[in-house]
Amino acid sequence: MNTASNKFPTPGRQVSLQWNLRQVMASAGMFKTTDLVEPLAARGVDISKQMIYKVVTGTPQRINVELLAALCDILDCTPNDLLELNYDQKSAPQSPSGTAGIGDLRPVRSTVRRPDGL
Repeated sequence: MNTASNKFPTPGRQVSLQWNLRQVMASAGMFKTTDLVEPLAARGVDISKQMIYKVVTGTPQRINVELLAALCDILDCTPNDLLELNYDQKSAPQSPSGTAGIGDLRPVRSTVRRPDGL
């Protein structure tokens, strides 16, 4: 649930997802990606061994809700165990004199001179 403080986006805050399927599988005693083939098929989710490998070893960009529900059922966990939100606050660089990012550097006045003979 969103609270009042999280209702509106915070400037400079980055949100990322961490996919914890491999860790949840290990805590359930499953160490091979092929350990999921039969349990998924028994729940009506027929995907290839290659796709299971990709889902287990990497963070998926998209995930089918039926696959997520089947994984939660097989591993006796919730989606919150598999997907973890991480909030990173980006800090804006602070400049001591109010000028953006030049610090103690100041421009030097230049003098333009014409070459002799012109």
